[in-house]
Amino acid sequence: MRPINRLDAVLTAPPSKSATQRALVAASLARGVSRLVGPLMADDAAHLAAALRSIGVGVVIDGSGPGLVAEIDATRGVSPAGAPLQVGDAGTAMRFLTARLAGERAEFVIDGDARMSQRPIEDLVAALRALGAAASCVRDNGCPPVRVGGLGLRGGRARLPGGVSSQFLSALLMAGPMAETGLEIEIEGTLVSRPYVDLSIDMMRRFGVAVVADGPGGEARRFRVAPGQAYRAGEVVIEGDWSSASYLFAAAAIVPGRIEVRGLGSDSLQGDVLFLERLREMGCQVERRPEAVVVEGPERLRGIDADLGGMPDVAPTLAVVALFAQGETRIAGVPHLRFKESDRIAALCASIVHLGGEAEPAPDGLRIRPRPLRGAAIDPRADHRIAMAFAVAGLRLPGVVIRDPGCVSKSYPGFWDDLDRMSRA
Repeated sequence: MRPINRLDAVLTAPPSKSATQRALVAASLARGVSRLVGPLMADDAAHLAAALRSIGVGVVIDGSGPGLVAEIDATRGVSPAGAPLQVGDAGTAMRFLTARLAGERAEFVIDGDARMSQRPIEDLVAALRALGAAASCVRDNGCPPVRVGGLGLRGGRARLPGGVSSQFLSALLMAGPMAETGLEIEIEGTLVSRPYVDLSIDMMRRFGVAVVADGPGGEARRFRVAPGQAYRAGEVVIEGDWSSASYLFAAAAIVPGRIEVRGLGSDSLQGDVLFLERLREMGCQVERRPEAVVVEGPERLRGIDADLGGMPDVAPTLAVVALFAQGETRIAGVPHLRFKESDRIAALCASIVHLGGEAEPAPDGLRIRPRPLRGAAIDPRADHRIAMAFAVAGLRLPGVVIRDPGCVSKSYPGFWDDLDRMSRA
């Protein structure tokens, strides 16, 4: 990684991690063989696929690159796994499997790495119990490992706090067709990361299951899956990942320069689409074409106030861009960043200080004040998004070194290759 004076590159966004995992879960409940075209089989999806194989779901990966295809065969149903299912640090896999396997008549234990054992899941487990499933935290501490399944999923109504993770709601909705009487989930408080729920609902629709959301748009408080529905096997093309693309856009903003990113859906439901609007507020030129998105950075970036409640994954990216802006940037709406692969608020503040910037945590985010910067070794705390965000800073700032560079394989295995292409463009 070395600083560059100007950026002018054309790259293709990797496939969506979020869409891939939702499609894997839906396909695992569909009777028949489904095809996922162009999925992202990075670490998180690999953990999920391995767990599905362990319970008897056929998952066959064929091809490579853009021609990659995953075939999911759920015709045999599931069988007891015996040993605990291991998902490493894949939080999405942990939550989705917890609800998906709670609906089975066999019992399963789902476990992860050391950080996973600190990430809260009791809200999801309690909602599953309210819906008639057997579900518990093995250590009675509200965190994984979890023990689920054995009673099936009766269904009915459950209340779910919305402030920790939208994946709890997504997990329940995707398990909805297993519920004998259907299910209705009422959200308490503010639902964080609502666009990811919309992504889940859309994936369910593509596999033949409808969700009814009561309330206007993003203000819906009740979500219902009617009984009698079943997933239908089919073929789904996985769109590009706007979270991963944020690092490419950020490079153009801070170098500055121009980047064209292909492979992103123009009608995507991913919340991180709106990262482009935050860059525009900071002074970037943004052009969305049918086949690509073009971002060009300004000579001077300006600090902004940004509520990222609907797109928390780009908070590290925006925080790094803010280091090169004039004026303070405030990132709000993301208190749940403390429960990610790392405590991202703490990790961001510490890394920014290492580079010479000024950052202080806030109850729902953080504030960044630009200062003269210097190169430094950054410990990403095994968090892929911290590693990638600060690696982009190295395109502008000499001496930035990312410890544990391999952690990016969780969501963007080709990141370092793409960073190298930007350096040589």
